[in-house]
Amino acid sequence: MRSSATTLTAGLLLANLTMATQESTILWHNKPAEVWERDTFPIGNGALGATIFGAPDRAVMQFNVDSLWTGDENPNGAYTWAEEQPGTGCFGAYQNFGSLVFSAAEPAPEVTDYRRQLDIARAIHTTTWSSGGTNFTREAIASHPHQVIVWRISASRPGQISGTFSFEGAHPGDNETTTAVSNDTIALTGSLPNGLEYAAHAKIIPSGGHVTRDGTSIHARDCDELLVLLAADTNYTMDAGKSWRDGTATARVKPRIATAASLSWQQLQTAHEMDYRSYFERVRLDLGSSPDDVRSLPLNERIARYRSDAKDLPRPSLDPDLEEMLFHYGRYLLISSSRPGTLPANLQGIWNNSNQPAWHADYHSNINLQMCYWLAETSNLPEMAQPLFDLLISGAPVYRKDTAAAYGADTRGFVTRMSINPFGGGGWNWNIEGTAWLSQHFWEHYQFSRDERFLRQRAWPWMRDVSLFWLDRLKPLPDGQLVVPDAWSHEHGPHEDGTAHAQQLMWDLFTSTLQAAEILGEDDALQQRLKTTLAKLYGPKIGSWGQLMEWMNEKPDLEKGHHRHTSHLFAVYPGVQISMSKTPELAEAARISLTQRGEVGDSRRSWTWAWRTALWSRLGESERAHGCVAGLLAHNTLDNLWTSHPPFQIDGNLGITAGMTEMFVQSHGSEIALLPALPSAYLTGSVHGLRARGNIIIDIEWTNGNLTAAKLTSPIAQTIQLRLPNQSAPRTIDLPANTPVTLTF
Repeated sequence: MRSSATTLTAGLLLANLTMATQESTILWHNKPAEVWERDTFPIGNGALGATIFGAPDRAVMQFNVDSLWTGDENPNGAYTWAEEQPGTGCFGAYQNFGSLVFSAAEPAPEVTDYRRQLDIARAIHTTTWSSGGTNFTREAIASHPHQVIVWRISASRPGQISGTFSFEGAHPGDNETTTAVSNDTIALTGSLPNGLEYAAHAKIIPSGGHVTRDGTSIHARDCDELLVLLAADTNYTMDAGKSWRDGTATARVKPRIATAASLSWQQLQTAHEMDYRSYFERVRLDLGSSPDDVRSLPLNERIARYRSDAKDLPRPSLDPDLEEMLFHYGRYLLISSSRPGTLPANLQGIWNNSNQPAWHADYHSNINLQMCYWLAETSNLPEMAQPLFDLLISGAPVYRKDTAAAYGADTRGFVTRMSINPFGGGGWNWNIEGTAWLSQHFWEHYQFSRDERFLRQRAWPWMRDVSLFWLDRLKPLPDGQLVVPDAWSHEHGPHEDGTAHAQQLMWDLFTSTLQAAEILGEDDALQQRLKTTLAKLYGPKIGSWGQLMEWMNEKPDLEKGHHRHTSHLFAVYPGVQISMSKTPELAEAARISLTQRGEVGDSRRSWTWAWRTALWSRLGESERAHGCVAGLLAHNTLDNLWTSHPPFQIDGNLGITAGMTEMFVQSHGSEIALLPALPSAYLTGSVHGLRARGNIIIDIEWTNGNLTAAKLTSPIAQTIQLRLPNQSAPRTIDLPANTPVTLTF
């Protein structure tokens, strides 16, 4: 191994990676979308999202705003529609906002060369076709800098664009109105039963030709080009003290339209791309090139081909560009559905075409919400995790009130129910261990960033209060060990004392809270209580057939069955209590349990494949990890690359990116492992920009399965332990501040 501060190797890496990315970032179909969840491609700026169907004669842009929710603080915990009673509160659901529709004035003559694509390297949706000797193009972006969707409609010959724009609202009867508010602008406004206001404005700006209005529509005639600006919002604010409302929705959208209307398409597109690419281009991945005959297929045909051949795995990847695309797509979707100042990504990100979506498109705290944010730190998108912290901190006053009502007025700390809405409301069963799991995200953000201000001001209050609740609730066994009473292994088996999942969460919570207190110099008495409790905490146990026990008493019928959840393996991933290097016997027991869970039946769920990719990677089982990537693509991926539980859930898309990252880089404490689970399918490749704990940015390159180069960049001087492939002991590496260290092998 050679070490230097030069960046020659990394420079070569970057050149190769840029080319590879261009081959794995275009999603395309050769026909208009027919089924929303299967066919459409999404765009989004964090709060405002859209899916575009793309028919030449009738272009439908279905759109959403992240805060368009029914429901309220829901003190009684109602979750199903039948449980909701007038005057008692309701959980609500994420809502469809509506559609902006462009209906062509005349049916298109014979359409040829149709293509509908999403470029996730630029975050631009494009539809093209030819008809009657004219080439038509429709381009759409969801601009974060200007908080609008911009839809450009153009043609290769002048005067070829004529048609009518109208809104189709999703809430008829809820005070909803559609009107043309000027000669070039239409508005969709209303309020939901909970009083939440919403408004959308669409402004149509022609080049050539002209536009006119009637009562509810805008008509374009003989135009060369149209620039369509769409802004939409509600009057929601993430503040319980303001009853979750502030101002009016219309007052929010009108200035956005006015600002965007003063700019050209080129100016809007440039600002959008600069913003988006500043995040997306932090990471690049090259897993090899797919054959030309595969790469030339539309995405739906490509996925179908992958499904038919996946049974032959493991072997060199059937379509490495498609697997790269899956990795990149997770990052695209998180950037597009979670930005500072927005709500976090829900079960469907921000995309939803129903007013009664599956599981309310809510925030599920027993795996799904957490999985949506696993990739934020490791794939170098830490800013995108801020909405998660904002939601949890803003909801804490409601969680605290509900906890006191359920557990007693003198209860310290707080917990939540299984499902969470944007108003602090909870639904379904109590998931009291869920706040411990969510605490991990606060601690991990500090671990990756080393931002002590964040730790003190945002993480510590949450972690402390959750720890206080659990310190008061643990139950002693006759031998003095402490267990969580009446706990659950999520959606699997009975509620019992001391389930493995709950015990592992307590270890994780108390260990991280203790470390945070020591770093901040906070609460000596609490530190001592945490140390004492950790010493008495009932720990992981190995069962009679070598498995990691899921409950304190064996339950063979449950433990040996197939099931989507692997809650008792939290300590392997995303936790750190069990590892091959520190606890090899427990790691082997976890491997046996994971093998027994299987990959058929109920184990074939989108998010399940993602979690197991990460678990197998942590256990060093590279081929099993890659088999889960292949399993997700073969069994639970739709034609537009959205993952399906079924139905569509975004956690599989976001989680698989995190799981694949674990193949390339893992970091725990001061130890970083390079290529800890590289599968044979990725024989030669490279990755740039992954992030390790300690805020270390890592580039690596490998050939024929062997690590050939690595570059590590740290913003501060620090010493790490670097674990290389096939080496039992790590090496000590000193990293200077802001000076890359390049290693060649």
